[in-house]
Amino acid sequence: MSARERAFTLDIRGEQAVAILAEPATTRGDCGVLVVVGGPQYRVGSHRQFVLLARALAAAGFPVMRFDFRGMGDSSGAMRDFTRVGDDIGVAIDAFLRERPELRRVVLWGLCDGASASCFHMANDPRVAGAVLLNPWVRSDAGEARVMLKHYYLQRLMSADFWRKLLGGRFRAGESLSSLGGMLRKASTGASDNAGTTTDYSRAPLTEGVPGSLSASGRPALVLLSGNDFVAAEFEAAMENSAVWKQLLAARKVTSVKVADATHTFSSASWRERVEREVMNWLEAVLLKEGA
Repeated sequence: MSARERAFTLDIRGEQAVAILAEPATTRGDCGVLVVVGGPQYRVGSHRQFVLLARALAAAGFPVMRFDFRGMGDSSGAMRDFTRVGDDIGVAIDAFLRERPELRRVVLWGLCDGASASCFHMANDPRVAGAVLLNPWVRSDAGEARVMLKHYYLQRLMSADFWRKLLGGRFRAGESLSSLGGMLRKASTGASDNAGTTTDYSRAPLTEGVPGSLSASGRPALVLLSGNDFVAAEFEAAMENSAVWKQLLAARKVTSVKVADATHTFSSASWRERVEREVMNWLEAVLLKEGA
């Protein structure tokens, strides 16, 4: 199936934001995909990830829109934290549905803190049919420390290079022990991570806010996790202790897929293509079925 791309601008509270729409010749269903960028990125993505994804999905019949948040890429205004981009996402959805009148709903596709921002928005916007979340950001000091202890320090102790340095007198014991002690102290403060509750999910601790907003939305989500990424590892560890997350999985509201050895941004062609396949399969199995 062929597809084309065109650019236009969004007016977000007086600031101009750039958007790119990848359009199929024939649209499948009534749902488009809106890419919500994460981190200090713009609409292209690391190694052109968002461009390639949009073109692949559009070629399969799904309109895809990418855009720059205010203060990023070619958009004007001040840069904002991912918990404060609700207006940007809302205006982007307005424009998407206006530009493609056959659409009634959108799926939010987000990476890292773009995934977390997508969760917060979908809880309050009925036009969002679901979300695709890659390595959602649920960072906390305690969570980061636990992941470092498990995935870095333990691996270092099992490394031949570590023992060669130790036996060769090149190991800086004082610095390393100080770092390890700091991580142990942070890891032991985990009880405060889940303190308090709020219905404004963007203001809650991320370990609560992300699964809580998914649950409140009542809509399906596909979660894609990298096998070689500390952000994904921290998400997995945090969700192991989340009753809400367990309920979502049990109710089959969330589909979780792990891509072995993949980096945070799925940087190889094979990992990127795996993401594209998983997204297309999920859209066909969940969203097209629901819209029938």
